[in-house]
Amino acid sequence: MSITDAITAQIESAQQGDVFFVSDFAKSGNDVFISRVLSELVDNGKLDRLAIGIYYKPQSTDFGLLKPSVDQIVKAIARRDHAQVMPTGLTAENRLGLSTQVPMNYVYLTTGSARNIIIGNRKIVFKRCVPKNFAFKGELMPVLIQAMKSIGKKNVTEKQIDHIKGLLRKCPENETFEHDLALAPIWIKKILSKIQKELTL
Repeated sequence: MSITDAITAQIESAQQGDVFFVSDFAKSGNDVFISRVLSELVDNGKLDRLAIGIYYKPQSTDFGLLKPSVDQIVKAIARRDHAQVMPTGLTAENRLGLSTQVPMNYVYLTTGSARNIIIGNRKIVFKRCVPKNFAFKGELMPVLIQAMKSIGKKNVTEKQIDHIKGLLRKCPENETFEHDLALAPIWIKKILSKIQKELTL
């Protein structure tokens, strides 16, 4: 089987919406040749390009091509780089429904390299951070703490408190809650501890 056939077969066996990088085909040949093959597959409609070096298997709908979500793209990059990632700022707020504002720049903390990736009119920003930010054991709490930091101590509304209560009710993370709470700023600890007590009454 030729290198072109091997790459084509790998893409054809993938699911629609899957994200690919040149490095995914590193065993098939050099990067320049692989990039040329991927460009040909884009021309043939078997792939579409998201950004330089980032491709996806397109899925056609009545509304056009369905592209991978930012979250899918970020997870794919994290897998490729063997890195941990976590949404921060408005990205974290939006992820948890604490803000309805859709960010133009999606910002993530990472243990990998700092970089910016342009996807259409959006930008994905990876900020390298200290390992402490990834010392959490749960999945909800680290994102919730990042979202609350973004909102700010003096700006948290009662509506947002009620929403946080709903998040913790749905995903209590009882086994990891206290561990993760200890990593939060004092003002966030007070709010979340109070909510936790109300939920256990």
